[in-house]
Amino acid sequence: MINILLFADLAQQAETERISIEVHFPLNVEEVRTLLQNEVGKLSGIENALLAVNEEYVELTDQVNDGDTVAFIPPVSGG
Repeated sequence: MINILLFADLAQQAETERISIEVHFPLNVEEVRTLLQNEVGKLSGIENALLAVNEEYVELTDQVNDGDTVAFIPPVSGG
């Protein structure tokens, strides 16, 4: 089981900030992103999101383990 956190527009599109998914390991962050979109539908802008596993920034190829929390943080703009 992994926990997924979504922020800003991604949370609005998914209509939730948290999702738990039962998965088979091993898998990487990119595979988690694909599973997430299969679960909630296409999330516009997710390809540009910063990625974190257990509060540490990671790359798409980094490994995810049972019990991890994966966060998708979209870029923020301001004025």
